[in-house]
Amino acid sequence: MATVSRKRRPAISAFQWITLLVVAAFVIVPFYTTALGGFKEIGELRVNPFGLPQSWDPARFAEIIGGPRYVPSLLNSLLVALGSVVLSTLLASMTAFAFAHIKFFGSRFLMSYLMLGLLFPSATAILPLFIKMRDLGLLDSHLGIIIAQVAFSISFSVLLFYNFFKELPKELIDAARMDNCGYIRIYWYVTLPLCLPIIATVGVFNFVGSWNSFLLPLIVLNSDANYTWPLGIMQFQGQYGSDWPRILAFLTLSILPAIAFFLLAQRYVISGLTGGAAKG
Repeated sequence: MATVSRKRRPAISAFQWITLLVVAAFVIVPFYTTALGGFKEIGELRVNPFGLPQSWDPARFAEIIGGPRYVPSLLNSLLVALGSVVLSTLLASMTAFAFAHIKFFGSRFLMSYLMLGLLFPSATAILPLFIKMRDLGLLDSHLGIIIAQVAFSISFSVLLFYNFFKELPKELIDAARMDNCGYIRIYWYVTLPLCLPIIATVGVFNFVGSWNSFLLPLIVLNSDANYTWPLGIMQFQGQYGSDWPRILAFLTLSILPAIAFFLLAQRYVISGLTGGAAKG
């Protein structure tokens, strides 16, 4: 009876362990400090920012959850984030499919021109964007934020989809063409069902980026009813000081949905970044 030999995973060196611990510390320590800061008084927060609080009174967290702005701001952020994810994923996947599987004049030039969007930070376009959105009547609306965020994220999303589509076996596309399938049907029925890992990857990047966006909503939104959660923090900032314990409690409650979303899609994100749909 033949025995199947299991592949042994390569041993992790001490240097790799130290590197992982350092990177983990940079990620965990800020969130740890933020979460504990919501239980502390302002004096304790200044004297002992990293230690455990003297009392674990969740009054601030309950006050924020039951307050008038927390739930509406989260719903506004969720609306903007989901709208940005759906629209950017749809547009980027169709654009990348055209670049990867349709040959037309100027495709390389258009792809290179689109990739130039990766070189410019979104902050450089805030002023002309504000003027254009004012002329179009999109100020103080969630639609204006969604359109702007999709425009800023489309280059990176197309790049991820393009690299994934190029790894798909060409025989799948040729077989579909032999069955008299047009490009739209090939995209929808053949390519898209194989793209769950990269869809999750692009969705997570765009969701987290939209969820944490502060500058764009600050420029576009004017009314408190439309504020997203980063702008909701401003309710705890006064002219002469800030209520840091409540700000940290608000941050903790608002970051948790993004962390949960990332953990749920983590497996697909890793597979989308490291591999293709099929190998042959």
